[in-house]
Amino acid sequence: MLDRPAKIEGPDEAPATFTGNRALDQEEPLLFEIGRLDATGVDVDAAPQVEKRLGGLERKEAIGLPGLTEPETMRHYVRLSRKNYSIDAGLYPLGSCTMKHNPRINEKVARFEGFADAHPLAPQSTVPGALELMETLAHWLMTLTGMHAVALSPKAGAHGELCGMMAIKSAIAAKGEGASRNVVLIPQSAHGTNPATAALLGFSVRVVPAAEDGTVCAQAVREALGPEVAAIMLTNPNTCGLFEREIVEIAQAVHDAGAYFYCDGANFNAIAGVARPADFGVDAMHINLHKTFSTPHGGGGPGAGPVVLSERLAPFAPVPFLRRDGERLEIVEHAEGTESFGRMTAFHGQMGMFVRALAYMLAHGGDGVAQASKDAVLSANYVRASLRDVMTQPFGDRACMHEVLFDDAWLKGRGVSTLDFAKAMIDEGYHPMTMYFPLVVHGAMLIEPTESESKASLDLFIATLRNLAQAAKEGDAKRFTQAPRYAPRKRVDETLAARKPVLRWSAA
Repeated sequence: MLDRPAKIEGPDEAPATFTGNRALDQEEPLLFEIGRLDATGVDVDAAPQVEKRLGGLERKEAIGLPGLTEPETMRHYVRLSRKNYSIDAGLYPLGSCTMKHNPRINEKVARFEGFADAHPLAPQSTVPGALELMETLAHWLMTLTGMHAVALSPKAGAHGELCGMMAIKSAIAAKGEGASRNVVLIPQSAHGTNPATAALLGFSVRVVPAAEDGTVCAQAVREALGPEVAAIMLTNPNTCGLFEREIVEIAQAVHDAGAYFYCDGANFNAIAGVARPADFGVDAMHINLHKTFSTPHGGGGPGAGPVVLSERLAPFAPVPFLRRDGERLEIVEHAEGTESFGRMTAFHGQMGMFVRALAYMLAHGGDGVAQASKDAVLSANYVRASLRDVMTQPFGDRACMHEVLFDDAWLKGRGVSTLDFAKAMIDEGYHPMTMYFPLVVHGAMLIEPTESESKASLDLFIATLRNLAQAAKEGDAKRFTQAPRYAPRKRVDETLAARKPVLRWSAA
């Protein structure tokens, strides 16, 4: 275990600087405070007079953006970029929202001209390589999951949930049970998108309580089943970072009741290449490419959430979908003549995400994908075993999967909350772990180190958390309640910021 000094001289001991800068940590004002509203940093010719065609919707006043020179603009965004935290800057311990390293070979391949320039409206005859890539990706996804078909068009995990549940709803309607089967079972520890998806489609939600060990009990599912139940939405490994040991019995009970088994695939990265969801009895499952196959995550950019379907649900997959006729691949655009539930998005997924995911798969091979899953589980259990003597686990000292869950029982009576502990992590140079989720655990701290972290990286992270835990137990509450002290804007009133956000700059 690494040793670190118990006390580091901080900003309270350092004199203020004239500029507000601290060496390379430079204070940076807003763009509006740098530039001028009445000037621009470039020469632009006056726009010619044209016929107005916006029906009175054209702008009546100046746009109100500050004018900056090119050096000012570059410096502003470079300085801001230094304040970002990313997986490229350090370990990103968010649990449930996997932050995997994105190999740069993925980016290089995604920028190949034939893929980067492929247009969704291009004639299919002009993009045979793109179609073949999608077919190969689909083959890998079906092989790894053991499923019968895959829909590539969903844009993200929640979109994939919607796709899978729409397929289930269509299958139920095809059997003439659409009016009677209107309840979806949701475990107490589920991701929030699960009940939201079910409700959006008009289903009622029935909660299945979590067992004392954090898993879902097959008997509890049997007690919740009835002729009105359409499906269960279950995550495996679950949100507590635990494998659902009774998942086969749960699937059998659901099928015996005439319902379908939707598996939330958010945590597939813990079992990819090791266990196949089809063998559990899963009928539909979305796959977060960013979690399992390293494509970039979040930031509002393009996403992808393919959905694998069992043989029972394959006929109801959405259009567009790929179909092979001998040597010819084609995208089927229309649902007429099929049992498809129809179209849920304009085009067939996001090519850049497909390329990155397949590049990751081909670089690793089947054995490499399995090794990545095993290493993710090993990393999480290394963190668990290294911290179990100073932090408490809600479900006992049980081996976890790809993420380890701690609670705040060990902080009780010390004047330090989960939020305080997380804020102190920022001072130490780490993004906080997932806090207060899953909701079934009080003061939850969910940590997922991923497989890409070296032992040295994990050792430093563990030593940091042990140092913080020791400080909390020794009564150094000030270190936590005043954190972060080193961040550019220190601690803010997050409740006030959420309720009364300032969304528009105005001169003082």
